[in-house]
This record gives sequence, C-alpha cells and structure tokens, in this order.
Amino acid sequence: MRRRIVSIVGDAFIEPGSLKYKMAYEAAKALVDHGYRVQSGGLRGVMEAAFAGAHASDKYREGDTVAIVPGFDPNDANEYADIAIPTGLDLYRNVIVANASAVVAIGGGGGTLAEISNAWALKRMVLAFNNVEGWSAKVADTRLDQRIRYEEIPDDRIYGVSSAEEMIELLEERLDKYNITHKGIPTNR
Repeated sequence: MRRRIVSIVGDAFIEPGSLKYKMAYEAAKALVDHGYRVQSGGLRGVMEAAFAGAHASDKYREGDTVAIVPGFDPNDANEYADIAIPTGLDLYRNVIVANASAVVAIGGGGGTLAEISNAWALKRMVLAFNNVEGWSAKVADTRLDQRIRYEEIPDDRIYGVSSAEEMIELLEERLDKYNITHKGIPTNR
C-alpha cells in the first residue's frame, strides 16, 4: 500500500520560532513519525517549517517531503524539499496541493483559504489549527457549505485542532472514512 500524503498549508511568511512555525514543524514531524509523507507548496513560511519538521523525524527517509512549486524552476523549492514538482501553474497549483489524503491548515491568507476550499470540494479530510491567527482558526470546526460529502460521516466538518497530537489522533481515527475521490463536477442531478 502506498504511504499516504498529507498536505500542510498556511502562511508563506512567518517568523522562525513563532507559534505558526512551531505548529507546522511539530505537525510534519508527527506525520512522518506516524508513516505519512508531507506535501506543500514547497516555498517558505509554514511550508518550510513543515518540511524542516519532517526531516527532524527519526523515521524520516528521502522522499518524505513533496513540493508542488508554483513556477517552472524546481530550485524555487525550499532546502528541505526532497521532491520538487515545478508546475508553472502559479496560484492554480493550489488544487494539486489540496488533492492529498488530508489537508492540514495552519493560519494562512487567501491562498490557504483556496487550498482549504479545494480540499473540501475534493472531499478530502481537512484539519485546521484553531490556535493561530488566519483562515485556519476562522474555519476550524465548521462546514464550508451544506453539501453532504459523506453520508456515513454525519459530523463531517473541518476539524479544529490545537496540537500535533490532536491532529494525529483525528487522522488515525477518521482518515480511512475519507475515501471518495473527486470524479468531476456533476452535470445532472
């Protein structure tokens, strides 16, 4: 079975040592500790902190960090990116970032909100840190719309978390239920 990939999304510019940096670092480290790979837009901020955390795991191995780079140059990816996929899609690459087994949001602005929205539309499991400023706190424990994404998950929502431990607990408990892949926009009812 393929190892699952979890995307971490959030602010492109953060201070090293800030709460957002710490949350991204710890979240990615915990993901790799539990056998996941980590994907992001591959640039700076939360993305770089996440990849640094992934590399800090005792279970880290080459290929555990995947950067979906907005431009054409793979060298734009941060130093912790093992695999850099240059898309040339600029903002439109956000849907690729969002098409992972799950998406974890840490803070973030408009780009992060787009990734959260794309993940929701793609029926992915979405987790959002509720203890940092930005879109993740605003959407934590909400539904983006009223569509029924999973009949068998009556409490389906963007799951609010405040620690890597909570994130892992929810992933381990619920990720297998999020098993539908997007088949395109329905053209009939």
